Amino acid sequence: MVSDNELGLFLRAHREAVTPAEVGLPAGPRRRAPGLRRSEVAALADVSVEYVTRLEQGRDRRPSPQVLAALATALLMNRNERIHLHRLTKAADPGFNCRGNAIPDGEVRPTVRALLDRLEPTPTVLLNQLSDIVAHTTGYERLMRPIGLLDVAQPNLARFVLTDPRARSAYPDWDHLADEQVAALKQGPFRAYPPMAALADELTVTAGDAFTWRVDTVPSLPEASGILRLAHPEAGMLRLAYETLELPADDDQRLIVYLPADATTSAALDRLDNQHPQPLRLVAG
Repeated sequence: MVSDNELGLFLRAHREAVTPAEVGLPAGPRRRAPGLRRSEVAALADVSVEYVTRLEQGRDRRPSPQVLAALATALLMNRNERIHLHRLTKAADPGFNCRGNAIPDGEVRPTVRALLDRLEPTPTVLLNQLSDIVAHTTGYERLMRPIGLLDVAQPNLARFVLTDPRARSAYPDWDHLADEQVAALKQGPFRAYPPMAALADELTVTAGDAFTWRVDTVPSLPEASGILRLAHPEAGMLRLAYETLELPADDDQRLIVYLPADATTSAALDRLDNQHPQPLRLVAG
């Protein structure tokens, strides 16, 4: 399964993120925290408060499709969130591991290599399910080597963010980025997949609460796009718009492309390219 109570965590996180105004309810004078009360979600979904409580606490992990759809509507979930919610109910059975015993893939298909070639000099990285860096463009190397991410023989993005002190200096929004890294690791069977369980055990020791707290509190659905702020030693503060492209299931890899989010960042990336001209190449793990 994903974690001990991933379904309940996902529902609770969404309940706390939706404001009363978004669903047409008055805020009320004594509301101590943003978000909806369980009673409000229950009323919107036409279920009992006790049932919402059982779901959030993990005492019921198999709601019917009708209840699941009603909760998703009440919590204003988008299409991707609804799909993930459905997957979490299927993951309640720990007897099935969709990845089996397959070793994390470090191979890059020729067409994916060709795509990376075409994307030069755009900073682009290919990650496997463990967040190992499988391949990247030279543009990505120019961007990330100065912060220390590529210093080891087998770089791993999650390991760097959660355990390397340099990451906190490089990423002004470190807390959010750490949330996203843990959410990405939790997508799928998590500890039911032996290689992921080994990485989780390692991070439990090396990252401590920075990892274990997030496993218990961060839902397993990372953002597919957004803005990454990077304090680059040579180029200064950068704002990078990123898009995550999931490759087919057999690859179990994801491609992250970084584009300048403003004119200042665009000019800074151009200067980096001009200062560090390199032949077109790929680095594969």
